[in-house]
Amino acid sequence: MRGPVTGDGDDRLRAVVALAQAMAAAHTPRASVRAAADGVRAALGGSFAAVSAWERELGRLKVLVNVGELADGEVPYPEDESYPVHEFPEIVGFLHEQWAGGGQPNAWVETVGDGPQDGRYNHQRVAALRRRGRGCCVVAPIVLHGRAWGELYVARSAGEPVFTRADADFATVLAAVAAAGIAQTERLAEARRLAFTDALTGLANRRAVDMRLDEALERHRRDGAVVSLVVCDLNGLKRVNDSCGHAVGDRLLERFGSVLSLCGAILPGALAARLGGDEFCLLTVGPSADEVAKVAAELCDRAAELELGEGVAVGVASTGDPIGPVRSARRLFRLADAAQYRAKGSGSRGPVVAGRDGGTDDPVIRLADAPERASSTERRRFRR
Repeated sequence: MRGPVTGDGDDRLRAVVALAQAMAAAHTPRASVRAAADGVRAALGGSFAAVSAWERELGRLKVLVNVGELADGEVPYPEDESYPVHEFPEIVGFLHEQWAGGGQPNAWVETVGDGPQDGRYNHQRVAALRRRGRGCCVVAPIVLHGRAWGELYVARSAGEPVFTRADADFATVLAAVAAAGIAQTERLAEARRLAFTDALTGLANRRAVDMRLDEALERHRRDGAVVSLVVCDLNGLKRVNDSCGHAVGDRLLERFGSVLSLCGAILPGALAARLGGDEFCLLTVGPSADEVAKVAAELCDRAAELELGEGVAVGVASTGDPIGPVRSARRLFRLADAAQYRAKGSGSRGPVVAGRDGGTDDPVIRLADAPERASSTERRRFRR
């Protein structure tokens, strides 16, 4: 355990600056909460620290990260470590009621000794301290956008000096610095999410597909991973828009987006996306070509059952089929698009899969390779 920052103002200022710098360098939510836990633990000389988020809709505190000396059963990034909020009356009472009435979200100290400091005593926390060989803890609320977001928890091992009121006051300052960093990271994460998300359906957008496909083909070149692309053209959208209005057309797009997401979930790691207008796609890395073709068939069946529209034309291109070398995203898109074009032209109720009708002599492959064949959607798709 690193020694605590002393009461010297310069030392504490340096600790605050170090925490702020670490938070600024964190570019993901996970890195942000890790930086908060590491920085506050170091500043307070704790043996252990954790950051938890208050999940109001589930009524629980969910642990996001544990750092320092971990006890049995503790892991750095727990999947399911959470605690019902009713076990922590200070969350409901202090953070929600007192603070809402004008109080301040100050930190407090709890120990395994004779009683609480600051008039608080939480039997669950104290029992957990004893069980894990710790002697005291300081709990600091994390406040974002004027609301309690969660808490910082820093503990010392049994036998180490007990946290003081001055430590709690310093923890309050550190929690405010951490909160500012977490808020900034969340804003950046939301900006990235919006940049790669289709606003209407909530699916990924074309930008996200391009990025993921480039990464997927790099894996294909490096270790032979099967990369598959399912391109879908929703039939009947124009008729729905013209006869029922664009609000109903948007509802059709949303419903098909849900169907696409549902089918994509069958394939591990599949990316479901709306390319624009009435065009959608699924991108997979790993599942076999047969697995992808089977899901594409189910997608066609489910789309045909929608009360709006006229089903969907689906084309599939997979490096697991005999389609020749795929050295670029453009090549895989052209093959999948040609298969979809053929499905639409023939009125197929199921998917058309490139390479499964004569290998490299497959009419889909010849269509994709024909320089004179370029649909308006394809021209729009590949225009740079």
